[in-house]
Amino acid sequence: MRIIHTSDWHLGQYFYGKSRANEHQQFLSWLLTQVAQHNIDAIIVAGDIFDTSTPPSYAREMYFDFIARLQGSNCQLIVLAGNHDSVAMLSESQTVLASLSTRVITQVIPASLSDGELDEKTLSKQVFPLQDAGGKTTAIICAIPFVRPRDVIKSRAGQSASDKQQSLQQAISDHYQYLYQQARKQADAYEKAEGIAVPIIATGHLTALGVSISDSKSDSVRDIYIGSLEAFPASAFPPADYIALGHIHRAQQVAKSEHIRYCGSPIALSFDEAKQDKRVLMVEFTSGKLSQVEDVIVPCFQPLYMVKTSVDELEASLQETLVAFEKRQAAENLPKDMKAWLDIEIDNGDHLSDLSQRVSEIAVNMPLEVLLVRRCKKARQRRQAQLSQQDNSTLSELSLTEVFDSRLSQLEWQTDEEVARKTRLTQLFAELSVELSLKRKQATAFSNEKSDTNKGQETSTSAEKEATTQSVLAEEESTNADKEPIIAEKDSVSTEKDSITPESLEQSNL
Repeated sequence: MRIIHTSDWHLGQYFYGKSRANEHQQFLSWLLTQVAQHNIDAIIVAGDIFDTSTPPSYAREMYFDFIARLQGSNCQLIVLAGNHDSVAMLSESQTVLASLSTRVITQVIPASLSDGELDEKTLSKQVFPLQDAGGKTTAIICAIPFVRPRDVIKSRAGQSASDKQQSLQQAISDHYQYLYQQARKQADAYEKAEGIAVPIIATGHLTALGVSISDSKSDSVRDIYIGSLEAFPASAFPPADYIALGHIHRAQQVAKSEHIRYCGSPIALSFDEAKQDKRVLMVEFTSGKLSQVEDVIVPCFQPLYMVKTSVDELEASLQETLVAFEKRQAAENLPKDMKAWLDIEIDNGDHLSDLSQRVSEIAVNMPLEVLLVRRCKKARQRRQAQLSQQDNSTLSELSLTEVFDSRLSQLEWQTDEEVARKTRLTQLFAELSVELSLKRKQATAFSNEKSDTNKGQETSTSAEKEATTQSVLAEEESTNADKEPIIAEKDSVSTEKDSITPESLEQSNL
């Protein structure tokens, strides 16, 4: 039996404003050619079919078109959800795609289910036989997608970070071991009935210990720490005949194990992957055991170059890149009108305000398209150190606006997209500051209004008491004519009291 192990397609990715649709379409067509050429029985896609949980419509169309075209080749497809994929979106087509020899596995069996609830139908969502065109079982699959903590563990109060990590690691390991035991039972039963041994193939989408640190920190590999678990130890995997992993974008063995593999992404998803030979893995089994793993190199459909240079040597570096690209264009028979995409990293120069324009002028007649211009890491660190030395103010000495501006100055705003983002942030901050200022004024006005109203009520009550007392005395000592001024004075006080309104108070306070 022969399978192709691939992963991390990231259909729908936009790369510094550039669509990868053309590259992905060429890769999928190339993959179909490999299936026919090498008589492949199954393709396993170990996660991250799409770049986001809401992929553009053309990416979804590309995905379904590939499945439809694969149908005529008698090759089965096993699709596993990765951390980028939407469980809901992939699940909605599970039933339909099952009729097209495609199994889509979106999530693991919940740990909340007891052994009594794990019926054959539920278990078959993750453990199932792989069959050839004649209906004969050729392998047993332990299909494990990206694992979400809530599916394998119940949180408990009072656990330390170390305890949580240990519990989560143990829960994922237990899940692997449980599914492997179920697969082992099926494999043994088939061998007993047919006299033929079949391999057990497990999958996963995670970071495993034993992977190169530089690969796990690639610009395009987003952290998928499962809860507090940063990496899964290779020793915790079950003794499957082959373990097909996804998430890391460079093909490699895990902990020097021949049977535990990352196949990597089929196209370079960041500039730091530009020099990697992308591939899929063709895995062959003989008599139920792993016999060979062969790298099948994927052609480069869009050349990328990372140019590290100085301001003074910029033009010479671009010329060298042009020569290298033209040689590659001829050797690989790339289209004549193709342009290479560039990431230019400058190792000096504190200000890049006019650098993009200068680069554009130099490369105007070259088949080069500059997507990114930036300072190197050391230059950024030097600039940040200079900014820190220039401003030693304490937080209490700074206004809110000064704190915001200081924080913005510590970040890199180099590309047009980043500058536009900075402008939006500044505008939003200004709007928020005005809103907060108005709310403070309203709160102060309300407080003053309440205070003045209380004082007015106290003054009015005193005036009424005094007026009443004087009126009684006047009745005893004066005539009715003498009482009129006192009554008029009382009415005047009442009228003045009635004229006090929140609006007048707010107006006076303003």
